[in-house]
Amino acid sequence: MVDNVKCGPDGVRADVDGNLWVSSDAGRSVGYSGVTVWTPQGQLIGRIRLPEICGNVCFGGAKRNRLFMAASQSLYSVYTATQGAAPGWPETFWARQTG
Repeated sequence: MVDNVKCGPDGVRADVDGNLWVSSDAGRSVGYSGVTVWTPQGQLIGRIRLPEICGNVCFGGAKRNRLFMAASQSLYSVYTATQGAAPGWPETFWARQTG
């Protein structure tokens, strides 16, 4: 729920800080489809609004800092200030949190 609008999650990716980037299907609620970003504690910290329903997301590019968003009829991308989690990410993330 964002602003009391049901935004159904679909694709989910994590970044190196443990935040979840979630594609959002808000149906006919204008301005709520796109991507939401959530902290590990479940707090909404960001939104990327798209003009159509977003079905999936993934990080890519040479530095894994480009977010690709697959929508109903289009593919969108944006450079981010973070990186997508790499293989072996859970172990390295938790080691940083405790060490």
